[in-house]
Amino acid sequence: MRYDLHCHILPGIDDGAGDLEDSVAMAWQADADGVGVIAATPHIRSDHDVVLDELPARVAELNAAILSAGLAIKIVTGGEVAAPDCDRLSDDELHAVTLGGGGRWILLEPGPGPMDDALEATVDALHARDVRCVIAHPERHAGADAADRLAALVARGALVQVTAGYLPGGDAAPTMLDWAARGLVHVVSSDAHSARFGRTATVSEGLAALAGLPELAPHMDWIAHEGPRAILAGEDVTPPF
Repeated sequence: MRYDLHCHILPGIDDGAGDLEDSVAMAWQADADGVGVIAATPHIRSDHDVVLDELPARVAELNAAILSAGLAIKIVTGGEVAAPDCDRLSDDELHAVTLGGGGRWILLEPGPGPMDDALEATVDALHARDVRCVIAHPERHAGADAADRLAALVARGALVQVTAGYLPGGDAAPTMLDWAARGLVHVVSSDAHSARFGRTATVSEGLAALAGLPELAPHMDWIAHEGPRAILAGEDVTPPF
């Protein structure tokens, strides 16, 4: 079973699935790809009015619709938390958007532009609050020193999530694969927003691209299964590479 820890599958809440039908169609895509668990990660940032208290009920409603459609895939809670907005969130609010409700790991979206000192400071501040970070789609925030920035974040205890659909090819693929060969990629997720357009709610092609790297081939079960499971459970996570 595979995991998708970054997916905008909740309907009508941010720039993701437009309605429940779209959400269920995304679940069909994921199920066909061998994904068994999806973390619903709506944008937690100032330009999206997401009500945190509503998230458990929204996830339960979607799980009921998916079950009615004959699928066994499970949706769990989460959020994609914008780094510049972390200070305004209380400890309880941060806990509410931890991946899987495990109370430990959040998906952290870097601020606009290349990764910088502010992102490292945010990771440090969250760690001081006993929250660990999975850095979302760094390929979208890659400056000339991106590999060094990621290495510094990983040294602080953060993990790194890349977008599955960009790994098999495209402009960002060589950079992402270089990061992976250096041990700086830990989670592969879809970052899907709809079944009607854009990236599909699938991860297998991205995982296959990583499996082609000699450095990661022995560790693919950890990347596809063991690591994500531990993140959702709120466990300490130490990559084996």
